[in-house]
Amino acid sequence: MRRVLFTLVLTATLLSGPLARAVQPDEMLPDPTMEARARAISKDLRCLVCQNQSIDDSDAPLARDLRLLLRERLVKGDTDAQAVAFLTDRYGDYVLLRPPVRPATYLLWFGPFVLLVVGGGILLWRGRRGSVGAEAVAPPLTAEEKAHLAMLMRDEDEGKGRP
Repeated sequence: MRRVLFTLVLTATLLSGPLARAVQPDEMLPDPTMEARARAISKDLRCLVCQNQSIDDSDAPLARDLRLLLRERLVKGDTDAQAVAFLTDRYGDYVLLRPPVRPATYLLWFGPFVLLVVGGGILLWRGRRGSVGAEAVAPPLTAEEKAHLAMLMRDEDEGKGRP
């Protein structure tokens, strides 16, 4: 019985998590069109506390403040771009989940690719160096070592019944 109850609670929690939103009823605008605009914009704004969540999904008090500030700007007549510009002027490009590509964000956008290329180059260089280095390290056999190796191979062939 406990397992069934646990499974039901766990399933309900997992299924309701993605469906639940942090926007509270007291934050919502009475005009459905304005509320839809606010929700669309807030999905592209980062919660500064949670960092990988939008302010639309975050329960953090700062995210609530940002949602209220955004709705306030829209009610005052700001366009979507003006409202986002107001928030980025105040909090920087970090408030955007998808920051613009500009010199200040080049490392963010292109850094992973540079690291991938550099890492691949190092692996190739070490791989080639290792195979060339292995051949270069072993000195050639002396005449005495060659004779000894030939004798060992002959003894092995005779032991296996080979002529």
